[in-house]
Amino acid sequence: MENHEKALILDQNAIRRSLMRISHEILEKNKGVEGLVLVGIRRRGVPLAERLAALIREIEGIHVPVGKLDITLYRDDLTALADQPLVHATEISIDITNKTIVLVDDVLYTGRTVRAAMDAIIDFGRPKSIQLAVLIDRGHRELPIRADYIGKNVPTSRKEIIEVRLQETDGDDSVGIVE
Repeated sequence: MENHEKALILDQNAIRRSLMRISHEILEKNKGVEGLVLVGIRRRGVPLAERLAALIREIEGIHVPVGKLDITLYRDDLTALADQPLVHATEISIDITNKTIVLVDDVLYTGRTVRAAMDAIIDFGRPKSIQLAVLIDRGHRELPIRADYIGKNVPTSRKEIIEVRLQETDGDDSVGIVE
């Protein structure tokens, strides 16, 4: 059955504005980029982290390292996903010990993905702190996790699906609610 879009939440310009605001908030909260590492959660968190790094570079003139995190093997619902889950590479090329990690993802829902991401990050070292940036927070948390930086809060029913489309993965930029 095909999903039908009920509502467009963010268009290309709104996504860019949200990411610009988040990048300023990250810089303000952390008083610059010293010791900062952005880590995108695969799939759509990676291009979002790369975009945030590019915006921070425009603002501060400094490159912030970006890592790519695959949490497949850290999920608590791994057996429900597939018999042979597809695992992608995690690419974190710098030592994260005593660094401020900003995890980046597209949608915050139950909190389980973020919990898995924190477990994975800890396996790479002991960061000074872990912060969370999401494009959409849709509520319905099952774990006590909240985002530090939010593009947009979108109250949803559990039946609704937030569809994030990014140029890098889907060919265009938009966020919609589908049923």
